[in-house]
Amino acid sequence: MTSTTEIRRQFLEFFRGKGHEIVPSSSLVPGNDPTLLFTNAGMVQFKDVFQGLETRSYIRAASSQRCVRAGGKHNDLENVGYTARHHTFFEMLGNFSFGDYFKREAIRFAWEYLTEVVKLSPERLWVTVFEDDDEAADIWLKEIGVDAGRFSRIGAKDNFWSMGDTGPCGPCTEIFYDHGPDIPGGPPGTPEEDGDRYIEIWNLVFMQYDRDASGTLNPLPRPSVDTGMGLERLAAILQGVHSNYEIDLFQNLIRAAADLIGCKDLESKSLRVIADHIRACSFLVVDGVIPSNEGRGYVLRRIIRRAIRHGHQLGQREPFFHKLVAPLVKEMGDAYPELVKARSQVEKVLAQEEARFAETLDNGMKILEDAIARLKGKVIPGSTVFKLYDTYGFPVDLTADIARERGLSLDMAGFETEMEAQRDRARAASHFSVVDTGGIEIDGSTEFTGYDTLNDQAQVTGLFHDGEKVDVLKGGEEGIVVLDHTPFYAESGGQVGDRGVIRFEGGVFRVMDTQKQGKDVIAHLGMLTQGEMHVGDKVDALVDQQRRDATRLNHSATHLMHAALRKVLGDHVQQKGSLVDPERLRFDFSHFQPVTPEELEQIETLVNEQIRANADIETRVMPVDEAMEAGAMALFGEKYGDEVRVLSIGDFSVELCGGTHARRAGDIGVFKILSETGIASGVRRIEAVTGEEALHYIGETEKNLGEISALVKGNREDVTTRVSQMIERNRKLEKELDTLKAKLASTQGGDLASQAQEVDGIKVLAARLDGADAKTLRETVDQLKNKLGAAAVVLATVEGDKISLAAGVTKAESKRIKAGDLVNQVATQVGGRGGGRPDMAQAGGNQPENLDAALASVVPWVSQQLGG
Repeated sequence: MTSTTEIRRQFLEFFRGKGHEIVPSSSLVPGNDPTLLFTNAGMVQFKDVFQGLETRSYIRAASSQRCVRAGGKHNDLENVGYTARHHTFFEMLGNFSFGDYFKREAIRFAWEYLTEVVKLSPERLWVTVFEDDDEAADIWLKEIGVDAGRFSRIGAKDNFWSMGDTGPCGPCTEIFYDHGPDIPGGPPGTPEEDGDRYIEIWNLVFMQYDRDASGTLNPLPRPSVDTGMGLERLAAILQGVHSNYEIDLFQNLIRAAADLIGCKDLESKSLRVIADHIRACSFLVVDGVIPSNEGRGYVLRRIIRRAIRHGHQLGQREPFFHKLVAPLVKEMGDAYPELVKARSQVEKVLAQEEARFAETLDNGMKILEDAIARLKGKVIPGSTVFKLYDTYGFPVDLTADIARERGLSLDMAGFETEMEAQRDRARAASHFSVVDTGGIEIDGSTEFTGYDTLNDQAQVTGLFHDGEKVDVLKGGEEGIVVLDHTPFYAESGGQVGDRGVIRFEGGVFRVMDTQKQGKDVIAHLGMLTQGEMHVGDKVDALVDQQRRDATRLNHSATHLMHAALRKVLGDHVQQKGSLVDPERLRFDFSHFQPVTPEELEQIETLVNEQIRANADIETRVMPVDEAMEAGAMALFGEKYGDEVRVLSIGDFSVELCGGTHARRAGDIGVFKILSETGIASGVRRIEAVTGEEALHYIGETEKNLGEISALVKGNREDVTTRVSQMIERNRKLEKELDTLKAKLASTQGGDLASQAQEVDGIKVLAARLDGADAKTLRETVDQLKNKLGAAAVVLATVEGDKISLAAGVTKAESKRIKAGDLVNQVATQVGGRGGGRPDMAQAGGNQPENLDAALASVVPWVSQQLGG
């Protein structure tokens, strides 16, 4: 049997022998297409090459590309595990020509590989071409010599590919494998084609045309080739099985999952789901995706939770999913060394998500099972689906999964009605308003000169007041000033806009903010404090140097901290947002758990080491490909031009950045972390200070430490020991106090028991227990219940104007009298309300003057409840 690993290697070596560059799989997060959720085909990393926006050092390539289809337009999630060939994660084998060879060579390569290398019988292969592609048809029929009886022409729906409504497009030719007459289904293009007998294994796309806005197909000057063949599908054929889940790779993962869960049925669809999902989840984490409640992170969370739910269905109640990373590394680590490197990180992320979901799953399943048991028809109400989602955090797709297994469906219209009602409530509760800024559109461009100077002469090219373009700005008016060039930095990349003044003969414009307008215009926002400014005026633009200096120190420190985070926490750390101003820096990043104090100390130490090393901070403008090869960090989803600005701080940090920075790392002075918090699922935030602000913070901390030392009668060296001793002594005193209170309550409880009155066989007691706290109150109620036998007890304590109430009813009697009703009988009379279990409830109040009368009403009320 040819293993999946061997097939992958064999394919790449075949095309290496045909002069192709073997290109590694790109990330599952597309770096050149923000419209795409995940890499879903082999050509994604070459998209800009095909469009002529990028050139490579080679003109023919081959790859085994990892792909995910589990969100957005390409979403196979619901079918995974239930069909023979649907996956969330799969590998696409492909060969590509960028203006080099075309149809004839591509067809010959494919036929040679299938029939001579892997030795598939031509009698088992069926070929299709686009119905109007006579050139491809002639190559197949006349040159390759395929049987005309196993050949068909297909329409544009299946055999014409396009990148969008306009742009590169062209015909396809597809190769199908015939699994034999014992499998239902007919040849492609026939009414029976949806069966499983004929399975597409290789699609050859010929990028031949450029479709313009009118729909006209214009021949491309350098036509190209993009092919794709599913590794799992080919492995199934070569290993003599019909389902992808029967190939060696999946069978090994299924057996590993079965061993972990203790499942004997290796045909279980749940095991298939788990085996599929461990691949998608692991590689998504490898590529920097962290479980969250939005975007790619949300899709990852859905896949993880779906796998856990299928383990739950097989009886697994303990965390197991993260333990499948090791078997996956064994299967795919040789082909993907990045998986081996990130193994421990992947295990941590999956284990944490399992722990997070465990309680949600148990609670949600109980609610859903109860709803299904009470169901009269075949549709689960939208209100139930919404309650599971909104109250218990139970994903809708899991509810749909379970419904399908039970032959049920969901009332999605009802669910959407509930969701819209929730949105309306959220909008009604919001006090924020949207201010119309006038939608100013400014033509032209501004040259930025602020990298080299903070003082420049310029000319006014535009003025705006109250959202309108004007020729003159008068003293006292707020407005926007546009210059032909400026040293003012416009807010971008997390760095705030500059402030300062624009001076001219007879006047001053105070700049309070600087923003980008459109692509190339820099707008200075502020107020003309004196004089009149006209379009065409010559001016002096002066940036607030102290503010800019403090900002650039913080910006450079942000880069050092980003590099330190990746060194300490791992390469999965990606920037999720930042704010750099004169006072401090704020940096948001992907990470699956709180950063420990020890890790924060390591990060701070690394940054300060780099500051002391005092390396030059250098900027270079270079082609984007060269920048990436040099190891520059870029943000996923960001679109970069042909040339980018690369900022290097020694050999510690290399990033793409258009901001302003210190000259040397030592200029930062000192770096101090203030806080680390979580701001969203899978996203953490660090705030820090540098330079004078850091020294001020350290000084204040020293001052506070000195004051604490004096309070505990110690010095700075032993203050920690002194405070620890005081805390421990306080704990002991609190325990002693609790013990004394308990003894007092027991003594008073014994005395109170004699005050109980019998009503219809139940001992009823309502009394004050002054000096007790809430805990003592509850414990005394329990003691009195045990002592009195059949009993209903209400106790109260008063501290200032605050009343605490506790009520208890013995178990048998709680069927006749509820503790919650009993405590509220008193609470409502003293300005409060409460609740709890049928046998124990609590309440409060703020009208102590009414307490005695309220307690006196308990016996008559109980008598009335019992029908006395």
